[in-house]
Amino acid sequence: MRSEDAVDLLIGARLAELRAQHGWSLGELAERSGVSRSTLSRAERAETSPTAALLNRLCHVYGRTMSQLLSEVEAAPAPLVRAADQQVWQDRASGFVRRSVSPPHTGLRGELVEGRLAPGADIAYDRPPLPGLEQHLWLLEGALEVTVGDRVHRLGAGDCLRMRVTGATRFRCAGPDEARYVLAVVRP
Repeated sequence: MRSEDAVDLLIGARLAELRAQHGWSLGELAERSGVSRSTLSRAERAETSPTAALLNRLCHVYGRTMSQLLSEVEAAPAPLVRAADQQVWQDRASGFVRRSVSPPHTGLRGELVEGRLAPGADIAYDRPPLPGLEQHLWLLEGALEVTVGDRVHRLGAGDCLRMRVTGATRFRCAGPDEARYVLAVVRP
C-alpha cells in the first residue's frame, strides 16, 4: 500500500468518527457541508482521496482547522503496548477497574479493554458514548449480568455477548467472585 493510500484511510476513518461523534447521518452532514452524500461516503471509506476544498468544507462544519484535522491522523498508533504501560482507571465507588489494553487512536475504530467488577458492583449507563457502538464482551472469570435496553443476559466464564449499544446498559456482578472480562469496542 502506498503511503498516500494509508493517509487517506486514516483521514477517512477520522472523518467517519467525527460524523459519528456529532450523531449525524451522511444526509445531515451533506446538508451542513454542501457536499453530496456519495462524495462524503467515498471519502470516509477512502475510496477517493479528499480534496483540499472538501476537507476545508468539512473542517468548517466540525469547527477545526485543516492543520488540526491532519495532525489528528499523522501519528501512527503504537504497535505494541507493554502491560506495565497500559492505562488503568478505577471507579472506587462502584468497584470497577478498567485497563486500556490497546489505547484508542483517532485513526482506528477498535480497542480492547479489560474490565473487573467486584462482587456487588452495579454500573448503569444511560446512553452509549457514541450511538451505534458495537461491543463484544468475553467473560473470562466469574459471573456477570448485562442488561442491554430491557433484555438481561446472564453470562458465565467463557461466554461472549455481542451488542450494538444504542441506549441504556447495565453491568452487575452479583458475586460471590469478581467478574473479569475482555471488552472489544468497535466505533461506528
